[in-house]
Amino acid sequence: MGDSFFKMIEALAGLIVTVALVSVVVSRNAQTPAVLQAAASGFGNNLAVAEAPVTGAATPITLAYPSSSPWDASPYLGG
Repeated sequence: MGDSFFKMIEALAGLIVTVALVSVVVSRNAQTPAVLQAAASGFGNNLAVAEAPVTGAATPITLAYPSSSPWDASPYLGG
């Protein structure tokens, strides 16, 4: 029961991501660069939080909308 439940959740998540990707690529009003930058910012936040217990770094989570520069949101690469 548990295994099939998680497979169903995985399939639904994959379907939602696929529909989102197709809509970003196909739509004229998609603002594709902003979508890609938001996804990269989210991935960077997840990576920083996952590393924090190992490195001991105090990780600020950036919840702001992505800026014009992808390096501004990073506590490690920004200036």
